[in-house]
Amino acid sequence: MKFKRYIYKKKNDQEMLEHSHSFMQLMLSRRSIRSFSSKEVPDKVIENILKTAISSPSGANKQPWSFVVVKSKGLKKKIRIAAEQEEKEFYTRRATDEWLDDLNKFATNWEKPFLEEAPALIIVFRQSYDNNGNKKRKNYYVNESVGIASGFLLTAIQNAGLVCLVHTPSPMGFLKKILERPKNEKAYLLIPIGFPAKDARVPVLEKKPYSKSVKVL
Repeated sequence: MKFKRYIYKKKNDQEMLEHSHSFMQLMLSRRSIRSFSSKEVPDKVIENILKTAISSPSGANKQPWSFVVVKSKGLKKKIRIAAEQEEKEFYTRRATDEWLDDLNKFATNWEKPFLEEAPALIIVFRQSYDNNGNKKRKNYYVNESVGIASGFLLTAIQNAGLVCLVHTPSPMGFLKKILERPKNEKAYLLIPIGFPAKDARVPVLEKKPYSKSVKVL
């Protein structure tokens, strides 16, 4: 293992305050969007977003993830049909009354047109092990690593001026089949990205106050 000197670009207190505040404001404006414009996202923007995501830290630097970008209308349609089958089962049979009650505020149902309307879908896969030839090598802290990378991804999407939705139809085995992914991969998140439709609406929600979520000792 080789090492190199870490180059640190120092900011003064005022710069740190200004940068942290402007970034906070950017992220506070992030919302989950379910109505997308048909406007295409430039390929280079998607590439930059994904390069940010894969720069994320991971257990033993194993980088146990892969990201699949779907722009094909045919594949998006297949994904929507399969996702809606699982969602219909969820809303009509699997979900508890409590769960459905918690979802009422979002006015959602089993129909997911955004999976075709969004110009691109990013599917995040977790890799339970490395599959190099005939030898399997264990990956470490897979869920934590992929979760952090997904956070980088959502942040990069917001920073680029795009919107998205974190969608998790359960189970998501259909994504592995439709996208022909290898045995060591399992779908983690399904994220439509793009620009908001002109008539896009979001529910009025409140986050927990800082004092309820943070304790300084």
